Amino acid sequence: MGRMLFVVLCLSISACAWVKLTPRGEKVRVLEAAEVTTCKDLGTTTVSLLAKVAGINRNEDEVSKELSFLARNAAADLGGDTIVPISAVKEGKRSYAVYQCIGVSVK
Repeated sequence: MGRMLFVVLCLSISACAWVKLTPRGEKVRVLEAAEVTTCKDLGTTTVSLLAKVAGINRNEDEVSKELSFLARNAAADLGGDTIVPISAVKEGKRSYAVYQCIGVSVK
């Protein structure tokens, strides 16, 4: 019975959103590479979080969503307003390109 309770607790914790968007991160968009051709490239950011809790894999969609939140927050700190995923999610880690698109004039 104790082990079952432990498993249920771990699974319920793994479904919780631990990462929150900052007010500035809420303004950062997630786009595809084809959509940022006229944007200013500000570099990259790599974000990571726990993909396993107590040896149990967390929900893949939730991990991906939280990585996106972390990247959006980081992009805002870099002065960016747009991110593009540039790697797959692997062991709770993902890289994103950071861009400034709003207010950039095409030359």
